[in-house]
Formats: sequence, structure tokens, C-alpha cells
Amino acid sequence: MLQKSGRLQSNSKLLKYSLFLTLNAPLWLQAADLPALPEAVSNNLVMSTSVAGRTYVTSFMGLSSGKTHADVHNRVWQWTVGEPTWLKAPAVPSRQRLSGRLASSGVTLQNHFFVFGGYTVAANGTEVSSAEGYRYSPVTKAYNKLPDMPVAVDDSVALAYNNRYIYLTSGWSQDGNVNLVQLFDNFTQKWSQATPFPGTPTFGLAGALSGQHMLLCDGVKVSYQTLPRQYETQAQCWLGEISKTDANRINWQQIQHPTGKARYRMAAAAVKQDGKDLIVFIGGSETAYNYNGIGYNGAPAEPSAQVWAYSITDKNWLKAENTTAVMDLRTLVSMNNELYSLGGMVAGQNLTTEWIKHQIKLLPQ
Repeated sequence: MLQKSGRLQSNSKLLKYSLFLTLNAPLWLQAADLPALPEAVSNNLVMSTSVAGRTYVTSFMGLSSGKTHADVHNRVWQWTVGEPTWLKAPAVPSRQRLSGRLASSGVTLQNHFFVFGGYTVAANGTEVSSAEGYRYSPVTKAYNKLPDMPVAVDDSVALAYNNRYIYLTSGWSQDGNVNLVQLFDNFTQKWSQATPFPGTPTFGLAGALSGQHMLLCDGVKVSYQTLPRQYETQAQCWLGEISKTDANRINWQQIQHPTGKARYRMAAAAVKQDGKDLIVFIGGSETAYNYNGIGYNGAPAEPSAQVWAYSITDKNWLKAENTTAVMDLRTLVSMNNELYSLGGMVAGQNLTTEWIKHQIKLLPQ
């Protein structure tokens, strides 16, 4: 049963999600060459990579159109650019009693897809955070189990750095949000703890990494001042600079929020536009909501069309034109040098199968 009050202290925690990714694809692709997913899905983790001249796009897990606990799944669909349709790939493994997961985080690294965490949802509403991680090859369609993360998290931000490291920042861990920055070294296959996130710990935050700079914004915080606990969006943006000599060291500084109104479960990506290195934020909702798209306050959540663009080059926010409204995203992908979301919730909490193009158009300041 869905709970309006959000994540419960004992047996329910709410469904959630957040995101990022850039991929390279042949420039000759047209919109008509991007086939829709075989099924409507939200909160799916979409990643892409190119290997030996072939580009693969894979959609992992998510929530299907029924939007109940029974619709949380671990199905995987894969498309090879140039092929007419998506094909079903092996499901994401799980050592937990329930196999379907939401709010997993992932990155592309060394031509593989890395999938971390997420949480399961039982019929009685119980939610369990997962510490599991898997490396998936889109070529062989095989999974390799990774060492469990030290602290199980879901709805965290995953960022790949220097073709070696993966950061998992903040997110929810079973009973509450954490300020951890867990660092996985793909060379040594070991976890360590980087400089903690100094902001208010949240779930459903979004972020991306450009060069040595990561930018994280918003999400949902837990208020313990009233019972039952309340879940409120948190307007905040933190810029972290990774040390050139030690990947575990991050110099954090808070920057001005672009609007003062937080968004929940938006997606972010690093792009280059008009000669500037940007981190852009797309979609999400100003209403914190349960996995069916209904807010914790009982009001339906609706997606945002706003685009936020932060210039790493100039260290300031730039004005950008609005895009198509969508929420409940985990990642963005780039095709034809254009950003797209694939799946997610559109107006009326409806799930979609479609690629949605998000043109980044900067406006006069």
C-alpha cells in the first residue's frame, strides 16, 4: 500500500530515484532512427558506450506502467545503434529476496556499465537498500559481481572519474540519508571513503562531473521535528573539486542556487556549449513524491521543463531555454551531440517509452 507520509521508520521508506551520463554515437543518426522502448518505464537507468565501432544503449530496471510494488522490476533492454529494435538482455542479478530494484545508480567506465545499489519494495511496503554492484558488458551481455559497497545506498549520485574511479555521493541508506562519498577504484577493486558531502544529506539529488569538478544539487531531506517524519525538498548546490594527486580528497564549496526552489529526481550531464564547459540539470519535480508520482502531501507531482546550466568555465549560472517537462529520471544520454532522456514520467504521472530531446539553448544573460 502506498504511504502518503513518505519513508516510514520501520517498514516502509518510499520509492525514489536521480542521474547522468554522456555517450558518443554516430552523427548521422536522425530522430526516426531512435526506436522507442518496448515498454513504458520510469526510474530506469540508461547508459551507452561504443565498442569496436558499434554503439550500445541499455536500459536497466525501473518501474512499469502499473506503478505498484509489483511493477518494480529488474528487466533489461538493449539496442545497438543501426538496428531496428530493442532486444531483451539478461536481467540484473540480485542476491536479495526480491530482484526488482528502483533508484539504482550507474556509470559507463572502460566500455562497461556499472550498476550500484537501489532498493527493493515488498508487498507490505517494506523497502530494503542494496549494497550490491555489478559490471555489465554490452558486448557479451555478461555480469560480474563487484565488491559490496561499505554502506548500502540508493537514490545516490554516481560519477565516473579519470577512467578509473566511481563516486557514490549521499543518498538513502535503509533508515536515513547519508553524507558519505563512497569511492570505488576499478583498478584495485576496492572501496574507500572520500571527503564527505558537506551539504544537507538528501536522496533524489542530481549531479554530474566535468573534468575535476562535480556539481550536486537538491534532493529530499528528512525532517525529524515532527512525527511521523516529514520529507521536504532541499534547495542546495555544492561544487566539489577533486585533488589532482588524491582522488579521495574533494574541496567542496557551496554555490548560489539557480532558483531557490529545489527539484527532486531531475537528471544532470556535462556538456560543451558555446565554447563553455557546462553542467546542466533537466527535469524533475518541485514536489517530492512517492513512486506512483503522488506527492508525500497527497498532491500529484508534475514534471518541470526548466533547464539549469552552470558554467564550470565562468563559475556562474547561465540562462537557458526550457525543454520538454519530464521527471523520475536516473540518467541522460547524448545522441547526435544532443541530450535525451529515455523513459520517465511526463505530465499526469504517465510513463513513457520515448526518447525526449532536450536542446540546450543558452539565452542572453
